[in-house]
Amino acid sequence: MKQVLLDLQSGSIQVEDVPVPAVKRGVVVRNAYSLISAGTESSLINLAGQSLIGKAKARPDDVKKVIQKIGTDGPLPAYRQAMSRLSKPEPLGYSCAGTVVKTGTDDFEVGDRVACAGAGYAVHAEYVSVPKNLCVKVPDGVGFREAAFTTVGSIAMHGVRNARVTVGESVAVIGLGLIGLLVVQVLKAAGCRVIGIDIDREKLSLATSLGADVVSNYDGLTGRMKAFSPFGADAVIITAATRSSAPIEAAGRLVRDQGRVVVVGNVGMNVPRDIFYEKEAEVLVSRSYGPGRYDRNYEERGIDYPIYVRWTERRNMEAFLELVRQKKVDLDRLITHTFALEDAPDAYDLINTGKERYIGVLLQYSQNGTGASDTVTHLPGSGRRKELAGVRTLGCIGAGVHALSSLYPHLPGLPVNLAGLATATGLSAHSVAKKYGFSYCTTDYQKILDDPDIDAVMIATRNDLHAPMAIDALHAGKDVFVEKPLATDIDGLRRVVEAWNESGQRLMVGFNRRYSPLAQRMKEFFGNRSTPAVLHYRVNAGQIPPDHWVHDDEQGGGMLISECCHFIDFMQFITGARPIQVYARAIEPTGTLQKYDNFQATLTFDDGSLGTVTYTTLGDPSYPKETVEVFCDNAVGRITDFRDLELRRGGKASRERRWLAQDKGFAGELLAFAKGEVPDFAGSVSTTLATFLAWESIDTGTPREIDIGTVGL
Repeated sequence: MKQVLLDLQSGSIQVEDVPVPAVKRGVVVRNAYSLISAGTESSLINLAGQSLIGKAKARPDDVKKVIQKIGTDGPLPAYRQAMSRLSKPEPLGYSCAGTVVKTGTDDFEVGDRVACAGAGYAVHAEYVSVPKNLCVKVPDGVGFREAAFTTVGSIAMHGVRNARVTVGESVAVIGLGLIGLLVVQVLKAAGCRVIGIDIDREKLSLATSLGADVVSNYDGLTGRMKAFSPFGADAVIITAATRSSAPIEAAGRLVRDQGRVVVVGNVGMNVPRDIFYEKEAEVLVSRSYGPGRYDRNYEERGIDYPIYVRWTERRNMEAFLELVRQKKVDLDRLITHTFALEDAPDAYDLINTGKERYIGVLLQYSQNGTGASDTVTHLPGSGRRKELAGVRTLGCIGAGVHALSSLYPHLPGLPVNLAGLATATGLSAHSVAKKYGFSYCTTDYQKILDDPDIDAVMIATRNDLHAPMAIDALHAGKDVFVEKPLATDIDGLRRVVEAWNESGQRLMVGFNRRYSPLAQRMKEFFGNRSTPAVLHYRVNAGQIPPDHWVHDDEQGGGMLISECCHFIDFMQFITGARPIQVYARAIEPTGTLQKYDNFQATLTFDDGSLGTVTYTTLGDPSYPKETVEVFCDNAVGRITDFRDLELRRGGKASRERRWLAQDKGFAGELLAFAKGEVPDFAGSVSTTLATFLAWESIDTGTPREIDIGTVGL
């Protein structure tokens, strides 16, 4: 299928062939129309067109993260990660309408006409995969052209609801672009008197024809407002888009005592305190479409709010379409341009250059495009890697930030042939496959497993998919490299062990630190030890946002499951011993602290060694992230951030420092997998089981015995 993509490095707009997305917790829709949001999309395009310095100035928080990464990882990894983000094209669009062609929910049937919302979902593409709570049925009497406005309409609806208007109230609308003109019509449908304010005469005229009682530019505004409502506006809704704080200043002058000002547009927010203080006026910034926005449970999982949360995203979308059906909102007069999908670059050129007046700009889709089952896209021969003789053929699943920054950059150096790449979205599949020279890309990972030419599979998806995909790959007769954690619960671990026992295939888990050159030297240093070792692995992790997917019980399993496995595996590697007991304690959650993010876990190994993992998010990020110390045989070894190794014995010290980049062993582990080395599967199972039992130990306050026989090994 074809999709509109933004090149984040150059700012150019392209229409590319990508695989049709897979249905997940919602529907796959064949688009008829999608709406270009001139303000939101143009700002992203303008950012992409800036130099690296310009991008840095616009995103100071991202620059701070890069600087911190340079301090811990070195300049090369920080540069690679930053560039990997920029090399991935960005999908555009968030409001569309079309026909359901696949469904994964009882809420919709194939053939239903629907309107769809959401950045990353309701994009400019022939087919889109959208969660059910971001879809609504289009009522009879409403066409696809009108339904494509539903997302923007819901933004207008939510802004009006936040103003808490009642019948007969006087409301000022500042900014008569697309959303402002929709707000005017919604307010009139709610029985309000409306004054529309803009500097554009044509927009003022259009607002009058759409129902505004009075319109005005800023000249003489005070007098017109006094005539319209002597005591001021009951509410002011700002839908302008400007860096200037002039709209919020004007709102302060227009609103009545104890009135409401709602900010919908992206405007300067230098609020004049004196004006708002004297009037005791309320200022509220409206958040997009309504309750549910940015809530993963609502948007991704489809978990609805109770009806007392009356106007959710989805209910706002439905209410807007009902106003359209009743002819209380006129959209035909707002549509100024319609472009075919293939001409999308011309549409954005019109918007960016301003060579013509525009309000509503639609993309129209041919109904004779690719079929909904076209989930595989073959790349041109010129983009593929040269075939190598006598090596394994690799298929990859997943292309998230970790895969792009830490795994896939090493693919060019591996003795493998790259066959297929599967990701959840066609966009990421196509861009990554093209960059590294895969033969094809797909949104159906089963295509990778069914490919007879592929004998090895790399799984680099979110945590909850590791176990089921590894099981499927083993059953398909493939050797498997799967990122950590191997599983997110004991039942999943048991099923992986069962599949491994039955298949006879190799399975390697991405415990990369044991392949670090510094780790190898430390192991050699303690290779002939005569006493048990005492190990301390300290992790100064830094705060991870509470809404990050890794904290999700279903997708991530928390930092203890997701990260602690690395450090336990490293201790196994250094000692050559298996953990047999774990005792863990954690800080009780307070504020933004998660329960399993600040803990200590002490492990006993079968050779008598003791290891303690200290994991905390409470430290200063400028301090080293990972420090591991090993004590035994009157010797000490220390690794800091896998850039600095210090070894001491007999009063003598040696030190090795890597200045440009840390080496956590990613290249080494992938090379070992590519060459078919036999991995330490039992050790990986022990590590994974130890993290689950550490969790239990925290919950019970007691030590837990580690026996891999309990999971079938």
